[in-house]
Amino acid sequence: MHQPKDDLSRSLVALDQNRTLIAVIELSQASWLVGGIVPGVDRHPEKKLPPDQDALLRLLHRWSSEAAKANCVITRIAVAFEAGRDGVWLARWLRARGIEAHVIHPTSIPISREHRRAKTDRLDIGLLKRAFIGWLRGERDHCNMVAIPSLEEEDAKRPNRERENLVVERTRIVNRMKGALARLGIRDFNPKLRNASEQLATLLTPEGQPVPPNALAELQRDLAHLRFIADQTKQIEAARVEQLRRRPHTATNAMVMELQRARGIGIETADMLVREVFVREFRDRRAVARYAGLTGSPDESGSRRREKGIAKAGSARVRRGMIQLAWRFLIHQKNSALSQWYRTRIAGGKKPKTMIVALARKLLISLWRFATTGEVPHGIILRPAA
Repeated sequence: MHQPKDDLSRSLVALDQNRTLIAVIELSQASWLVGGIVPGVDRHPEKKLPPDQDALLRLLHRWSSEAAKANCVITRIAVAFEAGRDGVWLARWLRARGIEAHVIHPTSIPISREHRRAKTDRLDIGLLKRAFIGWLRGERDHCNMVAIPSLEEEDAKRPNRERENLVVERTRIVNRMKGALARLGIRDFNPKLRNASEQLATLLTPEGQPVPPNALAELQRDLAHLRFIADQTKQIEAARVEQLRRRPHTATNAMVMELQRARGIGIETADMLVREVFVREFRDRRAVARYAGLTGSPDESGSRRREKGIAKAGSARVRRGMIQLAWRFLIHQKNSALSQWYRTRIAGGKKPKTMIVALARKLLISLWRFATTGEVPHGIILRPAA
């Protein structure tokens, strides 16, 4: 029995507890603790298993047989576990074998706010059971489920995320090289230049001495690492362009090509937005902004009214990308309605850093509408279609 498409905040399937086997799993690297609610069985069984999906399936079928012996015919097996290190592969594996599997968003599980609270796998199983049963009963916002992507959808995110990691690694190496040279009094060397290796051999300290041999060898190895990272980045970018060229008419690729028509948005940003955001189904514009963590976090109690800044509860990757895009958007789309809205607020005394987040939120919603419905944001410049 599959969950109909909804916002995943509640179940739309009626719960028959006399015919439904409910199980929750506390996943860890060393073992899995499975807790169940078996119709016809008074006790709530718990079983620790090695990380083995086949053993889990045998356990679920054994509990189903125990329910049948108690004259309770099981027609639905519902399993849930928290999203974490293991990802969602187990949910896909269980669904392929006729088991209804769900992945719970960890932040939606209520926990005690005591400074020193007891925490064990068995206590966590109890929390998961209460949250999952409430969700199965259809109680809205009792807990939230994670959308389970297909293996192809999950794999499509890897190039952009790998490239982002390479950019972070490149920045770390460049900063480390500049720091090493600054300790020698050398400040005018750019490791990102093509002829950086030749320039490195000619550098002199303020005392007129060449770079010491050990420091020079370290810097040369860092430059070699930078070249290796640059080559890998080019390979990722070339593979993405080739993939778009070979399959331009698929839904996601067509969305990427349409987004990158807007001046200021390149293929990397368009690919990130499509793979991370626009392939999902959102209820409305507020859900889009919440997913990126670009909504506010008001603090109101009695007469106290204050804003604690953006929530940062959504995807950090999307939030960083949108704030960077918002700054670029002001340069490349000066005459757009969103840029004019930003400049009007800044001229009225609003803080630029605060308003750039608001611009990023509005821009994300506008691009979402552009990608999904074709509604072009007012005043933006589009490149000719490829």
